[in-house]
Amino acid sequence: MERASEGAFASEPEGVFARWRELTEWARDVDVAGHPDSIAYGPFELGAPSPRPQQVFGIGLNYADHAEESGLAIPEHPVVFTKFASSVTGPDADVRLPGDTVDWEAELVVVIGAPGRRIAAGDALDHVAGFTVGQDLSERTVQWQGSPAQFSVGKSFEAFAPTGPVIVTLDEFDDPDSLAITTDITAADGTRTRVQQSRTDQLIFSVSDLVSRLSEVVELRPGDLIFTGTPSGVGAGMAPPRFLQAGDTVTTEIEGIGTITQRFHR
Repeated sequence: MERASEGAFASEPEGVFARWRELTEWARDVDVAGHPDSIAYGPFELGAPSPRPQQVFGIGLNYADHAEESGLAIPEHPVVFTKFASSVTGPDADVRLPGDTVDWEAELVVVIGAPGRRIAAGDALDHVAGFTVGQDLSERTVQWQGSPAQFSVGKSFEAFAPTGPVIVTLDEFDDPDSLAITTDITAADGTRTRVQQSRTDQLIFSVSDLVSRLSEVVELRPGDLIFTGTPSGVGAGMAPPRFLQAGDTVTTEIEGIGTITQRFHR
């Protein structure tokens, strides 16, 4: 992209979010497949599409069925925590298990383009660069340590915020408010189990609502990430609970965006 634009846009992803509208307007006229600067790449070569966000927001209990499996009431207002930015990693990652109760949470992740405060819900999508796939990995024992609980710490171990494989602009979706989302776990013996399957139209607080509500408190900045919440099917909600083991591989897919993969080890 840097070569094709003759240096108008930098090759580092964080350098273009503040100019997202300019970038998308330029890209509309680029024949990517036929361009002489186009090169092939493998998914394992991709890093996090927003590798150094200034802020990473997590939204808890944003699907009614997940609130139910957690034994908690449906929230009247978004439940907000942070995943510290050092936990962000790319779509294909090896993740060390820091404890015995590491859980999975498939999530649609919003990437902010245009910055703003006090953004009206009707204008919120104008501030979104696009969507990507994320896993809100959580060490449940650490998450629920003490009173109050330690959500941000329990969700911010190394590589606990995998994202990717790409950012998709909203115009690429037939319906950006209703995307299929799934999580599969493949055990060391090769057995594959689908543990999460839902659609993003089940979000209690929509993307527009979340962007608007968050911006009432903080300034949203280019490249920021919003993990919008997970549907039911997490390990802690199973009877008996199931947590990730060494040798497990988690595959998360969102319709129209792609797949991310994490392999777990001690």
